[in-house]
Amino acid sequence: MNAWLYLAAAIVLEVAGTTSMKLAQGFTRPLPSALMIVFYLTSFSSLTMALKKIEVSTAYAIWSGVGIAAISVIGALWFHESFHWRKALFIILIVAGVVGLQMSGDGHGSASPPEPAQADAAGK
Repeated sequence: MNAWLYLAAAIVLEVAGTTSMKLAQGFTRPLPSALMIVFYLTSFSSLTMALKKIEVSTAYAIWSGVGIAAISVIGALWFHESFHWRKALFIILIVAGVVGLQMSGDGHGSASPPEPAQADAAGK
């Protein structure tokens, strides 16, 4: 699977996990509590797969930024949390930062760790 699809899946699953966390009401409701755990585990698994090809700084910024924006909208629409123009403005700035990272061209190279340095012939 494409690394960007893994990242998209990680975002959706993280948002589902956070929504389930709210619905779990401090682990007092079993089904949302169990779903929260499943969603977070699969989110981190997907994010881990995405990090094979996407730089961690880029992937994490996108994962958290899009997640923040999505959960803010869900909070306002589903949980009737406050949402005013200032909050909307700063969420737009977060999304703009995510778009800027994506357009910068960074993060498209290999995210593999560098090869360990070879010891010289003297054994140093």
